[in-house]
Amino acid sequence: MMPWHVYLLRCSDNSLYCGTTTDIERRLLEHNGGVGSRYTRSRLPVRLFWSSGELSKSEAFKEEYRIKRLSKVMKERIVDARGNKKKSPGEER
Repeated sequence: MMPWHVYLLRCSDNSLYCGTTTDIERRLLEHNGGVGSRYTRSRLPVRLFWSSGELSKSEAFKEEYRIKRLSKVMKERIVDARGNKKKSPGEER
């Protein structure tokens, strides 16, 4: 059983995009390649801002739904509080 992840992307217009996947690096490449989602396609490039730990598929979709209902300010606070900011592959650490 593949673990699932919830992730937040920071778009070029500073908006946040939330999604779920089993492979974060592949999904980030898809988004930046213009085939990830309609929302991110017009806001390229995107950077990985945050990702969850390993979840079941059900847990991941529930968490995605919960996060999508939050305001941007609340999304930023949750990420800061969890101390789980991530950088895109290739970014300086």
